[in-house]
Amino acid sequence: MYSCAILTTSSKNNFPPPFTLHRGFALWWRDSLRLRGFWRTLGSLTSSGWELLWDYTPARRRLRYGDVDYDWECRVETTWANPRLGTRLREIFAGRQYMPTDPELFRPVMSALDVSYEQFTFIDLGSGKGRALLLASELPFQRIIGVELLPELHAVAQENVHIYQQGAQQGRIELWCGDARQFPFPPEPLVVFLFDPFPEHILEQVMAALEQSVRECPRPLWVVYQNPISEHVLSNSGWLRRVKGNVQYAVYVSEL
Repeated sequence: MYSCAILTTSSKNNFPPPFTLHRGFALWWRDSLRLRGFWRTLGSLTSSGWELLWDYTPARRRLRYGDVDYDWECRVETTWANPRLGTRLREIFAGRQYMPTDPELFRPVMSALDVSYEQFTFIDLGSGKGRALLLASELPFQRIIGVELLPELHAVAQENVHIYQQGAQQGRIELWCGDARQFPFPPEPLVVFLFDPFPEHILEQVMAALEQSVRECPRPLWVVYQNPISEHVLSNSGWLRRVKGNVQYAVYVSEL
């Protein structure tokens, strides 16, 4: 039914340059100057520095273990606990901080989608340590793909997937480390998951790339957006229709 050219997410030739601290700062500085100007960029950098110091206070560090129950149950490590300084700096320059999705929200939202899971590929853009990927594997998706910019989080996700995958699960979860704006969306029906992974200007570029992919290869597409801070990017797109949602999440379907 979907006869478009096959795109692969596993080839090493598809991987963009790693998101190093130096490269991350250079990209952030360039984009921030363009969007905010010099003084607002300097203010944003100062504010981020104070936020970083606050993150390492004892009270803040304790909060990182607030959702550890899932990890204990599955013997994985997907909380926001123990991020290295370099990782936190790269998160600042990437524009968003890693937070694991809440299983109590993810499960009912995904289970309520009006799709035949066996025909769909699940993609988590900004997959972090991979919790949403593990939760998605509880449903019979054809494939499950995580896209993560930060190499450290990608490496943790690799270990979590290795621990978690057993039996019929083996090989169904794939991981791609790089900029989501360069990700080659596969040509099958998609459920794309977003846990507020990008600043608004990056979300606009990612959604534009997704729109181009669906126009070039028409196929069913659902977008599930958790913590939809920049939902107007989707609602004003002209090709996505909101089908349900609340303050915690929004679900859109392609009208192309």
